[in-house]
Amino acid sequence: MKTRSRPSTCRGSALVIVLLAMWLLSALAAAMLTIAAADTMAAANQRDARVALYAAESAIERAADEVVRLPDWVEVLSGVVRSTRVDGAPSGSRRMPDGRVIQLEQVPNLANCGSVNPCTVAALAATTTDRPWGANNPRWRLFAYGPTPGASPLSTAYSIVMVADDPMESDGNPDRDAPPGSPGADVILLRAEACGPAGSRRVIEAAVARVVAPNGAVAPRFISWWPIG
Repeated sequence: MKTRSRPSTCRGSALVIVLLAMWLLSALAAAMLTIAAADTMAAANQRDARVALYAAESAIERAADEVVRLPDWVEVLSGVVRSTRVDGAPSGSRRMPDGRVIQLEQVPNLANCGSVNPCTVAALAATTTDRPWGANNPRWRLFAYGPTPGASPLSTAYSIVMVADDPMESDGNPDRDAPPGSPGADVILLRAEACGPAGSRRVIEAAVARVVAPNGAVAPRFISWWPIG
């Protein structure tokens, strides 16, 4: 009499092993996709940050070259005279590369007293950690603003450059340059803020001196240059 053979348990064990292997490979594939996506995002963020940084550097260099050639810095520091590189009135809304809309007149307010509202005289002259010069605190005013020109990746950024008096002066008048021969004379501050793709933003401040060559040629000389934030 023939007996039926019992199903082999090896088949069931092999199925479990295959399923476990498939689960493990799926988990590894998902992890590799996640890492690849994170690397791609990090590279994109780094690229966008560099676009904003280079746009800020380019904007401050162009503004320095222009501002030192203006004979009267009183009108520059008071906001009467601005750069030829502007995209309209120094107020109103501007759309940034990432779609955000800013009010242009709020930018100097934020730099001066950290508020979008106009700064009071007391707030402008307040002694703080960031602005320790009191009455000689820089009073930032718009000078140049608009999309970064050119056909390079920098053209995807919007740049704003502001001017202010050198706070090392001690005349208590941030709307007027010091007399010739005085500390801080022929030195002006520039602050460039550039907004790039995907919300990237970089800010640079620099102190620029006006240098006049024996032949009368005028050129900027950067005394200091430092990133903000």
